[in-house]
Amino acid sequence: MKSIDRRTLLKAIAGLGGAGVIGSFFPFNVMALTGERRGIFEYPSFKINPFQLGVASGDPATDGFVIWTRLAPEPLAEHAGMNMVPIRVSWDVAEDPNFKKIVLSGKTVAAPELGHSVHVEVEGLKPNREYWYRFNCGGEKSLYGRSKTLPLAGSSVDKIKFAVAGCQSIEHGYYTAWNHIANEDLDFVFHYGDYIYEYKDHGIGPVPNRGQLWQEMRQTVGQEIYSIEDYRRRYALYKLDINLQRAHAAAPWFVSFDDHEIDNNWASDTDQDGSPAHIFQFRKAMAFQAYYENMPLRLSSLPMNNEIKLYRSAQYGNLLNAFILDTRQYRSDQVAGGSKALNKVKATFSDKRTMLGEAQEKWLFKGLENSDTKWNLLAQQVLIGHLSYGQDSAGQDLYGMDGWSGYLHSRRRLLNQIEKHGLGRTVIVSGDSHRHYACDLMQDNDDKVIASEFLATSITSGMDGSMQDDFTNTINQLNPHLKATVNKRGYTLCTVTPEYWQADLKIVDKVMTPDSPIQTYRSFVLEQGKAGMKQV
Repeated sequence: MKSIDRRTLLKAIAGLGGAGVIGSFFPFNVMALTGERRGIFEYPSFKINPFQLGVASGDPATDGFVIWTRLAPEPLAEHAGMNMVPIRVSWDVAEDPNFKKIVLSGKTVAAPELGHSVHVEVEGLKPNREYWYRFNCGGEKSLYGRSKTLPLAGSSVDKIKFAVAGCQSIEHGYYTAWNHIANEDLDFVFHYGDYIYEYKDHGIGPVPNRGQLWQEMRQTVGQEIYSIEDYRRRYALYKLDINLQRAHAAAPWFVSFDDHEIDNNWASDTDQDGSPAHIFQFRKAMAFQAYYENMPLRLSSLPMNNEIKLYRSAQYGNLLNAFILDTRQYRSDQVAGGSKALNKVKATFSDKRTMLGEAQEKWLFKGLENSDTKWNLLAQQVLIGHLSYGQDSAGQDLYGMDGWSGYLHSRRRLLNQIEKHGLGRTVIVSGDSHRHYACDLMQDNDDKVIASEFLATSITSGMDGSMQDDFTNTINQLNPHLKATVNKRGYTLCTVTPEYWQADLKIVDKVMTPDSPIQTYRSFVLEQGKAGMKQV
């Protein structure tokens, strides 16, 4: 298990004293909580297997990855049915799924202060190969998971394959798409956000939503979530789904959140209700801690001072530089509450407003400038395509203010950097919009294509959807750079080689009934060194 280095320690000491549920614990007490301490329950016994929420891995490196689980014999009960004491957990990593050749084993502590979650940073493995992992606690074993280390930087890589998915309201349908993702042979999964939804239980049956009656399929638990126990219980409810567990166990994940992990349309220190920032920070701290507890994240992402570090990168040999972004935590508040507005709204052009924040933008721009791989991947949350969503009574185009169209100064800066350092080899994946989009990206929609974007539809949010609707017809007519869109559920499957990048827009016909088959709605290819996509 990775120990904290002196530089990280000194940096954390300098930052102590900020708000947050566990911010003041870092680094001394968090390391103590998950290491040796008094009162560790070495030999617990359980009436129910404590690994009800499954296992996961994430943030792979060339010599390892994070393996995760959370002890929860009764996931929806108080404290998930756990005694509130630190508990010893063992883990194994093997070169085969039968664990005949175990290469690493160890012990850690599931701390009650962290919801009895476990994050082990496995090190010392071989690059670019598969491994299997499992946990043991009190004589109870978890199911195993599969992960994979990164290739060495600069090494020759012929192909990688990954899925892009998110927006998984448990009320809106079954996780059929996650089951299909689990059956793909993937190098990684990128989850763009909206892993949970914070809303209160609506019950089973039709409820009003955007002027329509929606049929809720599965129930959440309780009221809108605010406390740490609320957030923990909501994650547990979602993670009980077997299809989601299968997808987590099938491949390493890179995760980043959007808005519903905390509160709809939040931005930086602002929530959608206009709560005072010093009040909202308490809810945000609870949500950040619960997110960390339930995701396969490294210690470097532990929340501190009311911030959680989620932007990071990973390199797949000479083939791909992947930049994982956070477009929610550092953004300026949305124009018009994130709804539709005219492109002429002055604030959208303001250099005082930002999508990424200064530090993240500087990090990304430097990464793009120094990247020498065949391809760059920007994995982020919201639409960067500058799409007209309709027109007002005067025939003027309306744009969504929750995406990059509401932050045109940031959008221009990003596309300028891609044009300088990544033209013809940069692809953006995103989500949030509950429908597939495939579009080429230009500065303010001029004629020069700079990059391309594949926005993955939702896993369930929006329910079954339809192949054709009025909104689809409208945006297709208004946006010639939009190559495809469809209002169905699913995910995007990307296959990357040195010569080409193929994106398959995967859809399931139904999510309101289980076990719908998967199909490809459209497929697009980009040739390395040439900007712009082609349908195949």
